[in-house]
Amino acid sequence: MKRPTIADVARRAGVSKGAVSYALNGQPGVSEATRQRILAIAAEIGFSPSSAARALSGATAEAVGLALCRPARTLGIEPFFMELISGVEAELSDRSYALTLQVVADQDAEIAVYRRWWAERRVDGVFVCDLRTDDRRVPALEELQLPAVVIGGPGHTGSLASVWSDEAAALAETVEYLVALGHRRIARVGGLPALLHTEIRSDAFTEVCGRLGLDESVTVWSDYTGEEGARATRRLLSSPGRPTAVIYDNDVMAIAGLSVAQEMGLQVPGDLSIVAWDDSPLCQLVHPPLTALGRDIPAYGAHAARQLLRVIAGEPTSGLQDETAHLTPRGSTAPPRVR
Repeated sequence: MKRPTIADVARRAGVSKGAVSYALNGQPGVSEATRQRILAIAAEIGFSPSSAARALSGATAEAVGLALCRPARTLGIEPFFMELISGVEAELSDRSYALTLQVVADQDAEIAVYRRWWAERRVDGVFVCDLRTDDRRVPALEELQLPAVVIGGPGHTGSLASVWSDEAAALAETVEYLVALGHRRIARVGGLPALLHTEIRSDAFTEVCGRLGLDESVTVWSDYTGEEGARATRRLLSSPGRPTAVIYDNDVMAIAGLSVAQEMGLQVPGDLSIVAWDDSPLCQLVHPPLTALGRDIPAYGAHAARQLLRVIAGEPTSGLQDETAHLTPRGSTAPPRVR
C-alpha cells in the first residue's frame, strides 16, 4: 500500500497541488465547496492536513517511532525498556534522528498509530516490540510499506528485518545450572503467555525439564508486575510440592518473589533459590543479590536502531542474532537444603 501524497489528493480532486495546499492549510485561494471536497478526499485516502508541507518539500521526518502496548506504570518500573530505549537513543542521536514514543492500549490502536504516523510523515520507520506468533502488525506494516525492525524472533516477522536473541539456549543453561546444584523441583514465573518470547521460553523450559527428568516442574503466568509476581510466588510456595528454585521472566517479579519468600519465613537460598531474567542494578541491590541472566541491553537497542536506519536507507537487511543472555550466579542460588 503506497503512502498517499498531495499529488494523489490533487489528482482525485481534479485540482492543482497548490490548491490542495491552500485547502488543507485553511488559506484563501479555493472556494469553500472545493475546500470541503479536498478535505473529504484527503480523509478518504488517509492523507493528513498536517503532512502537507512536508509532502510538498519531499523532506524526511528524521524520526522513528516506537509504540508500546504496555501499561505506562509497568514501563516506568521495568529496567529492560529503559535500557533498550537508551541504546536506541544513543545510536539515533549520532545520526540526528529523534525517537517518537507512544503507549497504546492494544494492537488495533498500535496499527492505527502506524497508519497515522506514516500518512502524516511523522516517522521514517518504526520498531516493533512484544512480537506474537500470528502478529497482525507484521502484515499491516508490510501493506503500508513502512520501514520497520522487529525486536524479537526468530521467525514470525514476515519480510520485516529483526534483531533477536536465543531465549531457548539461555533458559536451558539456567535449568541445567540449577539441576547441577541439586534442584529437582524447579518452577518458572513467566510473563504474558501471548508473547512469542514467552512461548519460546516456555517450550524450552518444558523441553529441558523433560530431558532432565524434572517431573514436578511447572510454569505459572504473570504480567511482569511486582504485584502479580508476588501472587504467583505465594501460590507456588503454598503448594504441597513447593519448588526449591524459581526462575522469573523479569527482575521486578524476581524481587517481589524474594520479598514473598522472606515474608513466609523461607531462607534464600537455603530454602529457595531465585533466578531473574534480564540482570539489572536492582538485582544487585537486594539481599541476597539475585542470580540473573544478563546481556548488554543498551547495545541490543543500538543494534536495532542501526538495522532500522539501514532499512530506511534502502540497504538490504534481514535477521540479526544478538548475544545470548549469560548467567551470573550470585547469593540467591545454592544447593537445596535437605528436608
